[in-house]
Amino acid sequence: MLITNVKVYAEDKIIENGFIEFEDTKIKRIGSIDELEQIDNENVIKLDNHYSLIPGMIDLHIHGAAGADAMDATPDALRTIAQALPKEGTTSFLATTMTKSREDIYEAIKNIGEYIPSQQNGGIAEILGAHLEGPFLSPKRAGAQHPDNIIEPDVELFKQWQQLSGNNIRLVTLAPEEKGGLELTTYLKETGVVASIGHSDAVYEEVEASIQAGVTHATHLFNGMRGVHHREPGVAGAVLLHDEVKCEMIVDGIHIAPKMVKLAYKVKGNDGVILVTDAMRAKCLGTGVYDLGGQEVNVDEERATLKDGTLAGSILKLNDAVRNMMQFSECTLWDITQMTAANPAKQINMFDKKGSIKVGKDADFVIVNEKLEVIMTYCCGKLAYSSQEEM
Repeated sequence: MLITNVKVYAEDKIIENGFIEFEDTKIKRIGSIDELEQIDNENVIKLDNHYSLIPGMIDLHIHGAAGADAMDATPDALRTIAQALPKEGTTSFLATTMTKSREDIYEAIKNIGEYIPSQQNGGIAEILGAHLEGPFLSPKRAGAQHPDNIIEPDVELFKQWQQLSGNNIRLVTLAPEEKGGLELTTYLKETGVVASIGHSDAVYEEVEASIQAGVTHATHLFNGMRGVHHREPGVAGAVLLHDEVKCEMIVDGIHIAPKMVKLAYKVKGNDGVILVTDAMRAKCLGTGVYDLGGQEVNVDEERATLKDGTLAGSILKLNDAVRNMMQFSECTLWDITQMTAANPAKQINMFDKKGSIKVGKDADFVIVNEKLEVIMTYCCGKLAYSSQEEM
C-alpha cells in the first residue's frame, strides 16, 4: 500500500509533500513525492495535500472505553477497548488496572497476560502491556481508587503478578514514600519496569529519594499527588524540577487548568510530557451512571465523578487532548508527535518498533485534517478506522 500527497511527520523531519509505503505490518519507504517512480494505482491512496500523517498515538494510562474496562478481566473487554481507540488516533496502549482486591487484580493481570500473545495482528489497537495503577498507593491520595483495597508496596506480591502477566506489566504507579515503596521502586528499575510516582503524599525530599531509587515517570501530574506549595514543592514540584521524570497529563481542561498545562509544558518541554486519557468505560458512551473499580461514577457530557464530586478518571479522547494541548500551550503538531508517540514508546522501551514514522517500524499511523480530526488510522498496516464522511 502507498499513501501519497500527505505531509509526513517522520522521526527526524517533516516531509511537506510526502508519501508512505507499507507492506504487511511494517513501514517500507517514506519520502518526498518527487522521489516516486511510476506507481500502481490499484494500491495507492492519493490524498489532498492538506492532510498530515503522524505516528500512531500510544496511551499509557487508560482503564476502559465503549462500556468495557480492563478490570472486567475478559478477552472481550480488552478487544472492545482495542476496537474503539483507533477512532481517536490511538494505535496502541497499556491496559490499566485499578485498586481492587488482590483476587480482582490477579484475574485482570492474568487476562491481559493471556490476551497479548493471542491478539490479532493489526486492524485494532495493540495492547503493549499492563499499567498497574495501585494498589500500592497512599490512603491520603486515594482519589477514585478504593481506599479499602490500598496496601503497602510488596515486592513479593508484585513478582507473583508479573509472572502471572507473562512479564507484561510495563508500568507501575505507586506511592514510594509508603513502607516498602523504595524497595519496590528499586526492584522495578532492576527488572526494566517503569516506576511511576502517583497517588502519593510524599514531600520533596521523599520524591528525590524515590527518583534516586528509580522513579522515572509521574502518573497524571497534579492529580492524586501532593501539590506545589511555596514552602513545600511536594510531588508536583519535584516532578517539574527533575528532567529525568516524564509526566503524564490529562489535558481535558478539567483535570488541569489550561494555564497550569501551559506552565508544566513550559518547564518540561515536549520531551518531558506524555499525554494520556485515564479514560474509564463510559468513554464513547452517553451520560449515565457507570462502574469504576467497584465504585459508582456519574458521567455527564464533560466529566466522570464519584458521588462526593471526586474526579473518577475521564471520558477524554486522545485526539481531543491533542487539540486542547495545542490550544493551551501553543505547541506545534511536531511537539504533539513527541508527547503522544515518541515519549511513551521510549518510556516503555518500545521505540525500536513504535512511536515514530521510520522505515522498519510498525505501520502505526494516523491521518488528520487541518482541524486535527482523525480521518484514517492504521494499526500494524491494516486500516482500523476511516471517516467515510470526509474520504
